Amino acid sequence: MTGSKVREYFISYGVIKSMIDEFLASYFYKAGYAGLDLYKTPTGYRLVLYVEYPGMIIGPGGSTIRKLSLLLQRRFGLENPNITVLPVGNPDLNARVVAFRIVRALEKEIPYRRVAIVMINRAMAAGAIGVEIVISGKLRAERATYLKLRAGKVYKVGEQADYLIDRAVAKALLKPGVYGVEVVIVKPGITSDHVSIREMKPEELGKFKVEVEEGFVEQVGEQRASEGEAVGGSIEGS
Repeated sequence: MTGSKVREYFISYGVIKSMIDEFLASYFYKAGYAGLDLYKTPTGYRLVLYVEYPGMIIGPGGSTIRKLSLLLQRRFGLENPNITVLPVGNPDLNARVVAFRIVRALEKEIPYRRVAIVMINRAMAAGAIGVEIVISGKLRAERATYLKLRAGKVYKVGEQADYLIDRAVAKALLKPGVYGVEVVIVKPGITSDHVSIREMKPEELGKFKVEVEEGFVEQVGEQRASEGEAVGGSIEGS
């Protein structure tokens, strides 16, 4: 394959994956859809879906997943799609799962501030370094406003923002209008500004004290010697 063919292949692959991801997120948000992996195999395509409730996508007797396979084949042109559904490893640390939880709670008319506080506490209890939740829309009156709650450290820029930040956006259609939900979770990991304090062993501490004392004595001796030379020079000059 030439360079242009390779570029065209990866661009088309990314476009198809993004379209399928948006489609699944809009239809299976109640199942806690978190994402997918798309693979091209010799026999067709293989999709791995990560959800909070796999049973809602599989359906009774596999009826829902069979319908989904036909729909992907007709709508997106996937040949012989093979779908595998897996549960999310830690849903409390997945930004998309948390965002869809907030959407489902808002649709049940649960107070938005209480929902945001509960989700932040759950994420922090799961080990997150920081969490930020923004809910925007007609929260209190006809004029749109927003609520922003944050806990812990939330990195916006820097090296750690590339591999620790998980961000997701969702929307909820309610009677006052459309509510927007943004969730940012800083996953557990070692950040670039992390400082660790190592405890010294008793023998290391004793050796360190001796070195400090010897260095102090040597520094005092040098200082006195320099003072003596300065005094001697002043006497000779007079």
